[in-house]
Amino acid sequence: MFDAHAFSVSSSSSLPSPSLSTSSPSSSSAPDPAASPLAGYGWTAELDELFAPFAEAGLIPGRLARVDRGLADVVIADPESGEPRTVRADTRAVGSAETIENPCTGDWVALDLAASATGAGPRATVGALLPRGTAIIRKSAGKASEGQVLAANVDTVLIAVSLASDPDLGRVERFVALAWESGAQPLIALTKADLVHDAEFIREDVERAAPGVTVLVVSAGTGAGLDVLRACIGTTTALIGQSGAGKSTLTNALAGAEVMAVQQTRDADQKGRHTTTTRELFPLPGGGVLIDTPGLRGVGLYGGEGLDQAFAEIAALAEECRFDDCSHRTEPGCAVRAALADGTLPERRMDSYLKLQRENEWIASRTDARLAAERARVWKLRTKSARDHIRP
Repeated sequence: MFDAHAFSVSSSSSLPSPSLSTSSPSSSSAPDPAASPLAGYGWTAELDELFAPFAEAGLIPGRLARVDRGLADVVIADPESGEPRTVRADTRAVGSAETIENPCTGDWVALDLAASATGAGPRATVGALLPRGTAIIRKSAGKASEGQVLAANVDTVLIAVSLASDPDLGRVERFVALAWESGAQPLIALTKADLVHDAEFIREDVERAAPGVTVLVVSAGTGAGLDVLRACIGTTTALIGQSGAGKSTLTNALAGAEVMAVQQTRDADQKGRHTTTTRELFPLPGGGVLIDTPGLRGVGLYGGEGLDQAFAEIAALAEECRFDDCSHRTEPGCAVRAALADGTLPERRMDSYLKLQRENEWIASRTDARLAAERARVWKLRTKSARDHIRP
């Protein structure tokens, strides 16, 4: 049994069910996860296996579509109709503070639909979170070294970059490193293509800043490039980017409905206001889901796993350096410095790599210091407790 406090479900509305191409399993066979009403939301055979112990305890699976303080909108398969619908649930049993371990949009959960003791209607409680396959984690704003999860269990990280002003390639590299670090596949959409005449030239520049990443030119206003974009995204896509990049407009275009409010960018600098204030999951007409996220002013990395993938050519050059621990600054036989000297590696690209590398080293040192401080605090408490027990 799960010891979780229940919260009354608000009147829940049905979500449109993403279209599925599945056949009904025979009555003698085990349930087919692909035939689940949640298959269009990303439910898989692996999740079905992970959920077995919770199912035995009488809980049902659900996916977090939006998380507020202590509460969440959860997409479930309605026990009576079998169709996807949302319920309002209490998440306090599994945490509600803004840390990387606590509930986030995109998480799969074990939900307890307990009968109301007052007869006012059903109540729901999130009893447990299922292990995450991927997670987009950035460093929290400010000088703290804590992380903030933007979305969980994502296949594709769609990075929106506006063509209304010259793209900041250094920022693009940050977004790409953040995406690789999540364990998902990055994809770049150059938005507002209808506002420029040199979109293809800009795309080539962005491609050089994002090796191994598909870069598409799209316009949500005219529909140009959207069919190709739909074919490139995965079952669960998280949309990230700066305010004013056209994320809300792109979300509406992909969702086929006005699910997000849209605000105009400032004419002076083409920067936008924060239209999106929370992470929210939307079903897509052709199947799959899209998680829209607020505009990111700061793109601090949390860990360094994605750095070598974002700068793959530098990582490949580093393997040819004379010394394994080469810092690519003054050491002899440095293949990276040689590439800078002959122009095959742009100075701007190297400067961006070194800057992100320094940030990662700082985050690692802060994290290690915080863990050491926590261990010291626990040791002091244990020592004090032991002394209290031996006092006469």
